[in-house]
Amino acid sequence: MQSFLSPAQHADLYDAENTWTAAEDFFLAFANEQPASRVLDLGCGTGRLTIALAEAGHLVTGVEPHPGSLNAARAKPGAGAVRWIDGTSAALPQDAAFDAAIMSAHVAQAIADEQEWARTLRDVRSALVPGGRLVFDSRDPQARAWERWTPANTRSHLTLPDGTALQLWIDAAELEQGLVGITEHRFLADGNREFEDALLAFRGEAALRRDLAETGFTVGPVFGGWAGNPWEPATAN
Repeated sequence: MQSFLSPAQHADLYDAENTWTAAEDFFLAFANEQPASRVLDLGCGTGRLTIALAEAGHLVTGVEPHPGSLNAARAKPGAGAVRWIDGTSAALPQDAAFDAAIMSAHVAQAIADEQEWARTLRDVRSALVPGGRLVFDSRDPQARAWERWTPANTRSHLTLPDGTALQLWIDAAELEQGLVGITEHRFLADGNREFEDALLAFRGEAALRRDLAETGFTVGPVFGGWAGNPWEPATAN
């Protein structure tokens, strides 16, 4: 990616595109089921949910592999209550350090490599106390959400805190079964353009259950929406 935005601007863009939603309410409520617990936020981004978890009384560790996002998280009000780790699940303590682990904002799908996904689950399992809980979100591949991620459906205009104006849109394509390539296009008001590519893994329920079982997890409730409604095929997108 050729970038015309600074790391700080990229972090501001992430926050502008990813505001607090019912998803964050869901994950916060999950953590709050066990008050004052030790919570791991894996792939914490710029720390929006991470800091909220700490403010709710939990002892929180945020782990993030992108330095720009982690720097932005550390600079936010309330960040001092969080332990921040630069890295992936490989950097986790392997001594039953957490009561609960969270992977929000489709972090699980962003771990597209299957070996890395399996390693992440093993790392998290080792970092949890016996009976510790893991929760994450993942889109149902049968819903084929990527077919709606077109320029016409995703075009938007944003202005960053420093006044930088951008026009953005996304296109996506299934590269092979279960693996979708996404490109976010950014057109700046000064005429510069940049784009960012990403891969997302769309794993079905059976595959996720298998992966979790192979790592020693017992699967609990599977929901089809943030309100806790039951999951049905081709509804969780």
